[in-house]
Amino acid sequence: MLTLALADLKQSIVSWRLWTLLGWLEIRQRYARSRVGPFWLTISMGVMIGSLGVVYGTLFGQNMREYLPFLAASLVMWGLFSQTVQDGSVAYINSGSYIRQMATPKLIYMLQVVWRNLIVMTHNAVIIVALLVIFGVKDWKTLPLFIPGLLLYLLNILWIAMLAGLLSARFRDLPQIISALLQVAFYITPIIFRPNALNRFQFIVEWNPLAYLLDLVRGPLIGQAPSALTWGVAGGMAVLGWTLALWLTGRYTKRIPYWI
Repeated sequence: MLTLALADLKQSIVSWRLWTLLGWLEIRQRYARSRVGPFWLTISMGVMIGSLGVVYGTLFGQNMREYLPFLAASLVMWGLFSQTVQDGSVAYINSGSYIRQMATPKLIYMLQVVWRNLIVMTHNAVIIVALLVIFGVKDWKTLPLFIPGLLLYLLNILWIAMLAGLLSARFRDLPQIISALLQVAFYITPIIFRPNALNRFQFIVEWNPLAYLLDLVRGPLIGQAPSALTWGVAGGMAVLGWTLALWLTGRYTKRIPYWI
């Protein structure tokens, strides 16, 4: 099973020109004839960060110089996670016409989803850079940790999207369930509030694996090096998650054309 899945993954990676082109074209088509183009994504995210920052920063009594970069990094990186998982859950379904007509590697469609949302993230990352310029970088030593953190973050996002896409192709109600679960996860993950803000309910953060994933990419940007526990949890999730995702993909990949 793993051999078949690994062969599919290898063929998909080798076909990088195809999925990078398809992902870029989707964004261009979405904003065709728009003068601002994909930067509408940045504008909408900036408005959200500004409005939530003022409301919740005031409500929680936060120092805006520290809270706004924290909130911006949290929302941008959470957007990458949640949108990729949501898009991944319908990737096979939306690409059904291609899958039924051509014998292409199936994981191409997952890589396309990750690439497209990574482009969106880079547009939104302009806001984080702007806030770091305005308020100053808290610690330059932690910034290089963002690169390995982002790579591990993407690896975890990809296997979750792979599972979501495969199971959703079989069970068509699952994309709606995933969307609802992501909405719940948004409120119990330290995105708007700080990880140490729950006091006696701190266990909600401590037992939330998404909190560790988010800390991988947010911490280096706001001057906090991720702890060894954070790296360990994220790495363990990647190993176990990829093993499960590849096993299920190898076992059921030939059934996808019949399911969709």
